[in-house]
Amino acid sequence: MTATALTIAGSDSGGGAGIQADLKTFSALGVYGTSVITALTAQNTRGVSAIHDVPADFVEAQLAAVFDDIVVDAVKIGMLSQPDIIAAVADGVRDYEPDFVVLDPVMVAESGDALIADIAVASLVEKLFPLADLITPNLHEAARLLDTDIATDRDEMEEQVGALIDLGAHAVLLKGGHAQGKKAEDLLLTREGLLQWFTSPFVKTKNTHGTGCTLSSAIAARMALGDELEEAMSFAKTWLSKAIAASDTLDIGEGAGPVHHFHAIWKD
Repeated sequence: MTATALTIAGSDSGGGAGIQADLKTFSALGVYGTSVITALTAQNTRGVSAIHDVPADFVEAQLAAVFDDIVVDAVKIGMLSQPDIIAAVADGVRDYEPDFVVLDPVMVAESGDALIADIAVASLVEKLFPLADLITPNLHEAARLLDTDIATDRDEMEEQVGALIDLGAHAVLLKGGHAQGKKAEDLLLTREGLLQWFTSPFVKTKNTHGTGCTLSSAIAARMALGDELEEAMSFAKTWLSKAIAASDTLDIGEGAGPVHHFHAIWKD
């Protein structure tokens, strides 16, 4: 049977993040991608100029259309900007019971533009944390979720993943790439107590648009293909590092460009 994944996220008209990045990732990794669009953004490499939220009832209709016809092996959830949309997605996950759900709590675009309303943050934690098998915040998102300062070292990252587990998450992958050290270090903690670091060389480039979307969708893709969680994360981390390293071979826009999702496929 064909491995299939579903992305529930916002559309990036510039093609570097959101639904577009997720579908590119699924395709690059040999997984058939389906989608539920939660928002439309007028966006390019320089920033977000407008956001149009999709009505919650239409989000529900998209979920029903996919799940009523297609076997979904894994789900990636990204941008959910309003409480009613979060509630609709939570109801869908509860009703359709997909085997694996990764939640990337997208809050801010690479440009710094806000992608979620303040009133929606508490709803995200309450309604979706308990339903997700894995959440993948970066350092800034974790700090906002916990209403605390951004972690600056390994000890503080370990404290914050524990606090996120206490909020109801089953497993947390805290992404440390924004720290910009010699290595990009991500930390996994599961409710069962597994603590594991994933490291890769830090790549100096401005073209990092869509890294969070891409990592979480790569994990979902590998889970759809039958990996165990640690195996999926290790693969996704290595694959994303190569996509970032190859990003400068692309010439897209004037701002923060996308990672190269097809670095292993396209010829130079």
